[in-house]
Amino acid sequence: MKRQQIRKLLLIASLLLFPVTLYYFSPALIINAGLNGIINGSFIVFVLMFLMSIPFGRLFCSYFCPAGGLQECAFAVNEKKPKQGWRNYIKFAIWGIWLIIVGVCYFHSGEIIAIDFFFETENGISVSSIQSYVIYYGIICLIFIPSILFGKRIFCHYFCWMAPFMILGTRLRRILHLPGIHIKADKKGNCVSCGKCSNVCPMGIDVMSEIKHEKINSQECIQCGACIDNCPKSVLTYGLIERKEDRNGK
Repeated sequence: MKRQQIRKLLLIASLLLFPVTLYYFSPALIINAGLNGIINGSFIVFVLMFLMSIPFGRLFCSYFCPAGGLQECAFAVNEKKPKQGWRNYIKFAIWGIWLIIVGVCYFHSGEIIAIDFFFETENGISVSSIQSYVIYYGIICLIFIPSILFGKRIFCHYFCWMAPFMILGTRLRRILHLPGIHIKADKKGNCVSCGKCSNVCPMGIDVMSEIKHEKINSQECIQCGACIDNCPKSVLTYGLIERKEDRNGK
């Protein structure tokens, strides 16, 4: 099975499991846990996202994120490329305010009294009551409606509270000159400017403009490999060790 088929299969599986996993990605439950001095599931998941992004970048977004799976289902309705630029930093403002609130809640509790990965879940399942279904479908609407109105993975670009953890992890890797997965252009001269790489990018990145840097520098890249798999000249490949000039952002 081809890589993109496997990727989409995993995204669909993660979406189907979303009623189970919802609270482990919850930005609200961690606040309640903080007030009670408890390290909950979402706290642990967010820390792991940051740590795993150091070697793997935003690979979670492309293979395992239920919100990503839901948004890619919306491609059947709207495949328009979203407006980006400064708008991609809206999520950092949301993330920063939320992180301050989380910190205040844990500070207010005074001490960590327990680690409970399954905090406020029933047998580890997130959606287990009528009230939980209301929350669940509210989140579904929050992710799905903007996607069908404004285009490809708009929630990832503007609103996702998880993406900044992985973006900062990737930046830390570059600062520390550590190896990590990235997409590079090994054969820049062979590019025929067909535009297939940009057209298939689920994040709506202008990949062609990135090729001149001999790697995809965009913080919105989720390392899905769609551009690699659709390049007719094999210009794009995965890399692990970044060259010195790449690390310096040249």
